[in-house]
Amino acid sequence: MVQTALLQLKTLPTPQENLAKAKEKIAEAAKGGAELIVLPEMFACPYENDCFTRFAMTQDDAFLQELAKTAKTHGIYLVAGTVPEREGERIYNTAFVFDPKGNRVAKHRKMHLFDINIKGGQYFMESAVFSAGKDVTVFDTPWGKFGLAVCYDIRFPELSRLMALEGAWAVILPAAFNMTTGPAHWELSLRARALDNQCYFLGCAPARDTNASYVAWGHSTVTDPWGRVVASLTEEEGILYAALEQKLVLDIREQLPLLQHRREDLYCLTKRNDTQNV
Repeated sequence: MVQTALLQLKTLPTPQENLAKAKEKIAEAAKGGAELIVLPEMFACPYENDCFTRFAMTQDDAFLQELAKTAKTHGIYLVAGTVPEREGERIYNTAFVFDPKGNRVAKHRKMHLFDINIKGGQYFMESAVFSAGKDVTVFDTPWGKFGLAVCYDIRFPELSRLMALEGAWAVILPAAFNMTTGPAHWELSLRARALDNQCYFLGCAPARDTNASYVAWGHSTVTDPWGRVVASLTEEEGILYAALEQKLVLDIREQLPLLQHRREDLYCLTKRNDTQNV
């Protein structure tokens, strides 16, 4: 069993302010018994294209080094939400993972970019700034393998299935669904992907700020391998604690072995490369 905590925070104007707030809440969650702590998508800066460009950082930036130190200080695994990561001329929406020794053990660059134009609803174009990642990300922990994806990635069931086939029994999803897609699809997506792959899904979102240009739905949620909601928050700031039991995943996969019932004689899902970003 692993004790997890999802930190649902309002995003402040600058990375420095958000770092200070994140460190405070990480300390609180660690004191509350969390062994694996998750921050929301783009917790470092406002969810705006000009902010992505202005605050883009390299993977060795002092901001991320401080988060690595924080993971070491509290002896926890830290999934550091996402930040705008710069590599050369490209910028990625990237989630980093640090272990209890402060080592970077994984990173996932958002694979599917959120370009949306709903009549009378949300308009946003991530591809105006971000480049798309290309790697399926699964990382090892003392509790087994975890998958890692970012927000819009959940809408593409192939990615979740690939993580499950690579041994993930839980998938962590920093995300920022909005006021159009959130009430319609957030919980549904988390429950469906958990059910499809008989694993836990941990969706960590920002708290709602109605004064922001991009208003997040909030409602951080954990779903289990039977497709049930284990725990959830509303739109306000808070810490969502949830205990994950690998035995439940193994039992359900044994009793209803749908992953074994795939017809690979008729269809097959494979990756085009095996590169890893660490």
